Amino acid sequence: MAGRAARLVLLAGAAALASGSQGDREPFYRDCVLRCEERNCSGGALKHFRSHQPIYMSLAGWTCRDDCKYECMWVTVDLYLQEGYRVPQFHGKWPFSRFLFFQEPASAMASFLNGLASLTMLCRYRTSVPASSPMYHTCVAFAWVSLNAWFWSTVFHTRDTDLTEKMDYFCASAVILHSVYLCCVRTVGLRYPSVASAFRALLLLLLTAHVSYLTLVRFDYGYNLVANVAIGLVNMAWWLAWCWRNHRRLPHVRKCMAVAVLLQGLSLLELLDFPPLFWVLDAHAIWHISTIPVHILFFSFLEDDSLYLLRESEAQFKLD
Repeated sequence: MAGRAARLVLLAGAAALASGSQGDREPFYRDCVLRCEERNCSGGALKHFRSHQPIYMSLAGWTCRDDCKYECMWVTVDLYLQEGYRVPQFHGKWPFSRFLFFQEPASAMASFLNGLASLTMLCRYRTSVPASSPMYHTCVAFAWVSLNAWFWSTVFHTRDTDLTEKMDYFCASAVILHSVYLCCVRTVGLRYPSVASAFRALLLLLLTAHVSYLTLVRFDYGYNLVANVAIGLVNMAWWLAWCWRNHRRLPHVRKCMAVAVLLQGLSLLELLDFPPLFWVLDAHAIWHISTIPVHILFFSFLEDDSLYLLRESEAQFKLD
C-alpha cells in the first residue's frame, strides 16, 4: 500500500503540470489492466468470458479489454479515495457506474428524452402547420437534423468509441449550423431566396471542412470547442437581434428570445465539472436534462411563427 500511495503522490504532482486524464496515467491502473487482460482475454479464458457475457453486452460491443478497463478503473478509484485524493478521470471522463450496457446512464437517458421531445414536437408541428407555410420545410429539416444529433448523443453516451464520439460531435455541429441557416431563412431568406441559398452552400462548405479536418488531419478537441462556441454565439446574437426588433409586433418571438438566453445560460453548467453524484449524475447529464423543456419551447415558437407566416402569405395572396 505504501508503494501505491507513493505513486499516487507522484502522479498528483505531475497532474498539476500536465493536461490529460489522471486515472489512466496511473501505473497501478495500467498494471491492473495488463494483468486482467493476460488473465481473462486470451485462450480458454477469453472463450469463458464470451460464453458468460450477457448478450446485450456483446451486442453493444463491450469486449474483454473494455471490462478489464472498467473493473480496474473502480479499483483505482477506491485506492485514490482510501489515500485521501480526489476522484480522477479516465480517458477524458469521470468514472460512471455502468447500468446494463449504458456507459453513462444519466446522459444517455437525457439524450434519449431530448430526442423524444424533438420527435413529439415534430409530429405536433407537422399536424398543426400546413406544408404551404413558407418556413415549413426548413423547420421540418431542422427537426430531423436535431433528431439525428440526439440519436448519436444517446449512442455515444451508451457506448463511447472513436466512431460514436465523432458522430456525436459532428452531428452537434450540424445542428448549430442548421440553426444559423434557419435564422438566415427567417430573417433574410424569405425576401431574398438567393441569399439563403448562397448562405446554405457556405454553411455546407464549412461543415465539410470542419469534419474533414477533424477526421483526416487530427481530432482537435480544443479547435472543435472553439468552432462550435463561435458559431453558437453568432447564432444567438442573430436570433436575439431579430427577436428584439420584432418582439412588440410579434409577441411569440419572446419564446425564441427565452430559448436563446436559456441555452447559453444552461451551457454554463458544463463548467461545473465534478465527479458524478452516485457515480451516475454529472454536470453534462444535468445540462442535457435541463435542455429538454428548452427544445419544446423552441419548437413551440417555430409552430407559432410558421402559422403567422402562413396567415401573412394568405392575406398577401388575397390582396394580389
